[in-house]
Amino acid sequence: MLEQYRTVRGAGNKEIVIRKSRFIGHIQPVQNEEEAVAFIERIKKEHWNATHNCSAYMIGERDEIQKQSDDGEPSGTAGKPILEVIRNQKLKNVAIVVTRYFGGILLGAGGLIRAYSDGAVAAIEAGDAITRVLHREVFVELDYTWLGKVENELRNRSIRTGETMFTDKVTLTCLPLAGDAESFSNWITDLTQGQSLVSEGEQLYFIEGE
Repeated sequence: MLEQYRTVRGAGNKEIVIRKSRFIGHIQPVQNEEEAVAFIERIKKEHWNATHNCSAYMIGERDEIQKQSDDGEPSGTAGKPILEVIRNQKLKNVAIVVTRYFGGILLGAGGLIRAYSDGAVAAIEAGDAITRVLHREVFVELDYTWLGKVENELRNRSIRTGETMFTDKVTLTCLPLAGDAESFSNWITDLTQGQSLVSEGEQLYFIEGE
């Protein structure tokens, strides 16, 4: 799994007007090609009377799946620019559709490339680009006498935490960066003088800064 990657928080859309043509950029995070295709088809149905619904998507840890469609615009003037915006902004697992309602003024090849690029940028702004960072669950079971000290040290180190379970002992769910999980476990063991039981759980993504 990637240590971190950029994507968008959620679906969104934004309209811009270029020389009387309306361009509506739509975006949605997707996990696979089926979701991307379904999203594109939904937008096409919603905007069935549009002049064009051009699209692109990029999916996979190594951007294994990259597809684009000009949907009737001159070859290379719509889908490719949308895909280039996704690539240049280093986004993963997103699909974008830029809908065009023709306003009566021809834009030319260069104008179309700029317009669809701007439509893709508008879509990304609407979807709110974020960075997802990989963390590892580390469960720390300890006596209540250690709780205050450990919680204080976790706050000092700005370690993300999850649920705390209270039984005859306390089990803290700590969420260090995935790459730091081993050193974190060693640190906790030293901090508690070997009196804690430390185990690892799943790897999870969280939004950077939240």
